[in-house]
Amino acid sequence: MIITVGGLPGTGTTTTSKLLSEKYGLNHVCAGFIFRDMAKEMNMTLQEFSSYAETNTEVDNEIDRRQVEAAQSGDLILEGRLAGWILKRSDIKPDLSIWLKADPMVRCIRISERENENVDLALEKMISRETSEKKRYKEIYNIEIDDLSIYDLTIESSKWDAKGVFNIIEKAIDNLKA
Repeated sequence: MIITVGGLPGTGTTTTSKLLSEKYGLNHVCAGFIFRDMAKEMNMTLQEFSSYAETNTEVDNEIDRRQVEAAQSGDLILEGRLAGWILKRSDIKPDLSIWLKADPMVRCIRISERENENVDLALEKMISRETSEKKRYKEIYNIEIDDLSIYDLTIESSKWDAKGVFNIIEKAIDNLKA
């Protein structure tokens, strides 16, 4: 089984992916973790590395390569804003493709709590990061991140806690046509 989970920062993609991985015994591959690891390898902050990635397409190419390689093995949760798009363009059909969304201020509060930082600073960083990513996705892939047409299931994650979001997805998985 291959499941993609995408969403903007603070929507709960990592929490949801971990819960799904545990429940279904699937590997969890996260594009964001790959991106963070690459930033650390280059001794850059996420903001610095995002700016660097805007003019160095090899960053995205490497993240994409690792995602496709993992998906070819099957049995995984592939988490990332472009995970669904990357598999579609590689002719790999996930069993379920999910997009989580939430109100921007809800996301900002979640991020500030997770990162243990001031809400205003978290909002500033969130906007900067999303602007950078949106630009990269359009320039490199010609993808509008707001185009949700490829997803089987879109969930407004600010309406439910993590368990509630998980329960919705679990029902969808249990009702997939064999």
